[in-house]
Amino acid sequence: MPSEDKVTRTDEQWRAKLSEEEFQVARCSATEPAFSGRYWDEKAPGTYHCVCCDAPLFRSEGKYDSGTGWPSFFQPIDEDAVAEKVDQGHGMTRTESVCARCDAHLGHVFPDGPAPTGLRYCMNSASLNLKKDDD
Repeated sequence: MPSEDKVTRTDEQWRAKLSEEEFQVARCSATEPAFSGRYWDEKAPGTYHCVCCDAPLFRSEGKYDSGTGWPSFFQPIDEDAVAEKVDQGHGMTRTESVCARCDAHLGHVFPDGPAPTGLRYCMNSASLNLKKDDD
């Protein structure tokens, strides 16, 4: 993604735009409790956008029930939409998923998902905004 498309704001600017939960999850890498987010069981067709910068991240066709209590997808909408970072917090090494446009923390990606990718993008609802196809 070209650097001129990068969205950067101060913490104060993000706080003015986001709810406290959205700020903690998307900007501070917190995690919402399992089965608590608004999208973990969402079935409506549409596009999931970044709550911070509105970049399209996932399509509902890539969403599946992983049984984890978080919205899970087997692929992003585009290979450049979601970036990865090494996360060594909580005494383990995981692959963090972030919005490629604004670096918002989305969740983590694991190699235990369904075909065709074998990946499970385990996302936080607080980092996402669903724009339903019928809206």
